Amino acid sequence: MRLLFIRHGDPDYENDTVTEKGKREVELLAQRAESLELGHCFVSPLGRAQDTAAPSLARTGKNAETLDWLEEFPAKIDLNKVPHLIKAYPDTKTEGGRYLPRIIWDVVPSYWTEHSEYSDSEKWRTTEISCNSDLVEIYDRVTGEFDRLLEQYGYVRDGAHYRVERESNETLTFFCHFGVSCVLMSHLWSISPFVLWHSLALAPSSVTEIVTEEREKGIAYFRGLKIGDISHLYAGHEPVSFAARFAETYGNKDQRH
Repeated sequence: MRLLFIRHGDPDYENDTVTEKGKREVELLAQRAESLELGHCFVSPLGRAQDTAAPSLARTGKNAETLDWLEEFPAKIDLNKVPHLIKAYPDTKTEGGRYLPRIIWDVVPSYWTEHSEYSDSEKWRTTEISCNSDLVEIYDRVTGEFDRLLEQYGYVRDGAHYRVERESNETLTFFCHFGVSCVLMSHLWSISPFVLWHSLALAPSSVTEIVTEEREKGIAYFRGLKIGDISHLYAGHEPVSFAARFAETYGNKDQRH
């Protein structure tokens, strides 16, 4: 079994599509699509993922099934209920004197790194952030749907690995988003999603390739071969987008903070 996670191109979040730069990125991706051997394709319902998938699907003559649970991971926290957690989300915007909902995983490192439970494969579920948001509920829904899909191809979740009921050399390709890709990988590898959210930066239009290994008959585990590959951008002399990253040095105000 082979899995490809392809992040959308450089995003225009306001209009839920890709920027002009993003269009160049996804065209370069499409030029590589045939060699990627996309297999069975699935796509997020959001416009920026749909617009990323379209050129590659057209180039290969494939169709993609839209899966609602592939949308960007939507869990949010309401800091009005737990205002002391503003230390974890210090730049939260306000409106009418109230905090606006905040994406759950956009936590500053000074908070989550100093609370070891966020890095623990089980304890992250009972952290203060998890207990005061819909994080665990949505995580379990998304990963449950993911497992049901893998089961259709013969791989059944069994503890922290997968039981092989039917060997498969199929490829499943997911055109989606950074946050949800980290969630799915954290589930495959039984690690805290906070670790991947804050330790990886998957560039727009990047390709992540993960394959099964069956060292023992009937027992499969997933290993990453390529994480955030952007060789198609290098081949097309297209600069890498900074989206999903933050400033390398705090004094660089031209980069995202």
